[in-house]
Amino acid sequence: MDWNDLKYFLEVARGGSLTRAADVLRVSQSTVSRRIAELEARLSTRLFARHQTGYHLTDEGRELLGRAEAVEDNMLAFERGASGLSPGVSGLVRLATSDNLASDLVIPALPRFVARHPQLRLEIVTTTAAVELGRRDADLALRLVRPSHGNLKARRLGAMSYGVYGHRDYLARHPAPADDPLAGRAMITWDEAHAHLPAAQWLAKRAPEAHVVLAVSTLRAQIAAARAGLGLAIIPDFLVTDPDLVRVLAPGDVFSDGVWLVLHADLAASSRVRAVADFLAETVDAARAALAGEA
Repeated sequence: MDWNDLKYFLEVARGGSLTRAADVLRVSQSTVSRRIAELEARLSTRLFARHQTGYHLTDEGRELLGRAEAVEDNMLAFERGASGLSPGVSGLVRLATSDNLASDLVIPALPRFVARHPQLRLEIVTTTAAVELGRRDADLALRLVRPSHGNLKARRLGAMSYGVYGHRDYLARHPAPADDPLAGRAMITWDEAHAHLPAAQWLAKRAPEAHVVLAVSTLRAQIAAARAGLGLAIIPDFLVTDPDLVRVLAPGDVFSDGVWLVLHADLAASSRVRAVADFLAETVDAARAALAGEA
C-alpha cells in the first residue's frame, strides 16, 4: 500500500471534510475524494460515511485509524532520522512561532541568515495555537510556553516581558487612582478563542471586573486599538515603538514569558534544522535586552 494513501485517509479522518484535508495536503478537493475512493476500493471497505455535515468514520474506518496512525508515527520517525544524514545545509525547514515574533524578531534578521545558507528554504507558520512537531506540522518552534509532553528538546533562549499601555491622550482623559492605574479604565484584550493565552489569563486574575471595550484575535489589532485611544492593552514591551503609548504599571507588576526553542529530538542531528536553531538562538540573544523590556 502507498504511504500517501494513508495520509489522505488520516487527514480526512482528523478534519472531517475534504476541504480541510485538501488545505493541509495542498491538493484539490477532487484529488482527496479520488484518493479516498481508490483506497476504499482497494480495501473493499467503506471507510467514511458521507453526510452534509462532513465525512464521518465508519466502524471499519475507526478500526483502521489507530493502525494508520501507528504507520504514520513510524514513517515520520524514519523521515526525521533520514533528514539528519545529509551533511549539507539545504532543503526545507518549517518554523512555527507567533505572528509578532515572526514579523518583529525573526524576519528582520533573516537577510544575513539567507546569505549564509542560500540553499536552505525557511517556511514560517504563524499561529497562537501549539503545532504538532511530532506530525511534522513544523520542524521546530519558537514558543513562549514550554511544552510538557512529546519527544521534544526545549531550550530557554531568553525572556519576553509585558506591560500595560495606553495612549497618553486616553490616560489624560481617564485619570485613575495612583494605587490602581487600571481602575476606571477600559481594557483591550484577546477574544474568547484566545482566553488561554498568558495576557488574557493575567487580566482575568488581576482585574476580573475590568470593562473590556474590545476583544480581538491578534496582538497587532490590540496595539492599533491602544494607539487609537480605546483603552489599555497588555503588550510585549519590545513591540512598543510609539512614544505616545505610555506604560501604566511598573515592570514587576505585570509578567514575563520564557522564549523557548523547541524541536523534535529526532531532528537534533539534522544540519539544516540545527542551522535554523542556531540562527534563532543568535537572534534572540541579540534582542535580549529589548525582549526583557530593558532597552
